[in-house]
Amino acid sequence: MFFELRVYPLKPGKSQEFARYMDEEIIPYQLSKGMTVLASFLNDAEDTYVWIRRFADEAEKEALYDAVYNNDYWQNEVSPKLPHLMDRAGIEVTILKATPRSFMQ
Repeated sequence: MFFELRVYPLKPGKSQEFARYMDEEIIPYQLSKGMTVLASFLNDAEDTYVWIRRFADEAEKEALYDAVYNNDYWQNEVSPKLPHLMDRAGIEVTILKATPRSFMQ
């Protein structure tokens, strides 16, 4: 099992709109496709959004990426709304593996 830590730089003044879009649209959609989303956060300055997803293995990650991103809904409805909310070029993704005593497994 591993985790994906995703860090998104947000456009100025768009943090609340982006967080609402994630909470009301993107996260429920991804959950409906089988994705496991463990947490989401705004930093103190509200210029960065962070979220954590969990995968059983690389095969599950690939299958879920395909289910979530490779369809008309994501490509035509979700993706076009993101550029005015966030800096897609600045996205950082880190893969994390839990240590034996980590609460998150």
